[in-house]
Amino acid sequence: MGGGNDFEKYAVAVIIVFGALIIGGLMAASLSFGHRNGFLFALGGATAAWISGNALLLDRPRIYALFVAIAAVMLIASTITLVA
Repeated sequence: MGGGNDFEKYAVAVIIVFGALIIGGLMAASLSFGHRNGFLFALGGATAAWISGNALLLDRPRIYALFVAIAAVMLIASTITLVA
């Protein structure tokens, strides 16, 4: 029960939260309003977040931060397509 176990818990939380909420929320909203680009941005953001969780599992904090930033930008873009 070392420090690596904590990283695994956080990585699993990132995978679950981004995967379920982003795919379930933004994708459903984009599909229901007929915004294909919003759907694709949400898919890309969820994928980037999932990759970031795996990077954390592999103890790569810089790659983790990069993919979290990519996910955030893509999810903001998805939200903008729904609003605009």
